Amino acid sequence: MRNEQIARLIDHTLLKPDASRDDVIKLAKEAKEYRFASVCVNPGQIETAYEILKDTPEVKVCTVIGFPLGASTTETKIFETTDAIKRGATEVDMVINIGALKDKNDELVLQDIKAVIEAAGCRALTKVIIETCLMTEEEKVRACELSVKAGAHFVKTSTGFSTGGATAEDIALMRKAVGPDVGVKASGGVRNLEDVEKLVEAGATRIGTSSGIAIVNGQQSQSAY
Repeated sequence: MRNEQIARLIDHTLLKPDASRDDVIKLAKEAKEYRFASVCVNPGQIETAYEILKDTPEVKVCTVIGFPLGASTTETKIFETTDAIKRGATEVDMVINIGALKDKNDELVLQDIKAVIEAAGCRALTKVIIETCLMTEEEKVRACELSVKAGAHFVKTSTGFSTGGATAEDIALMRKAVGPDVGVKASGGVRNLEDVEKLVEAGATRIGTSSGIAIVNGQQSQSAY
């Protein structure tokens, strides 16, 4: 894959709680230079990223909803989504209600996802984080199927804040579960070009990483996300 092809797969990510305004400005400028797919920032930093990227429409502003636990109420997630879009986000990565999925309360999970998608409407693309490291194989498949049923644009492996990140095996499982028409985003622990190539081969169509620059330059990153 060429560097520019790799760059267009990457959500250039900064979700650390201590990220400063200057850090976000730097992230957005890097995304603009490398033409990454998006920047992914915490909700309170959407406007900072948007100001840098508003004249670069091919680089989206992405944020997170119900992050990182997924345990907030549906009403809270709806408000977060609406507020994020108002501030300039055009992609939202929402965390499912993991406990409800494990309780086999599929209707709650479905309605939770659907509510965020409806709040986003046609104004933002929605990715559903299923946190694979906390799931059995059956739960991963069920989470993917519920996401598709709700109308999600993508399913995503991880928040990067739990016990594990993306694996090629999980990506292959997710791709099989969602079929060819829904995106699969690999995130968590993607640090080099070899990682990206394995995940893309397994079925990933987007990569969430804070190591985007190292990856497109063929280097190894020590970043945890």
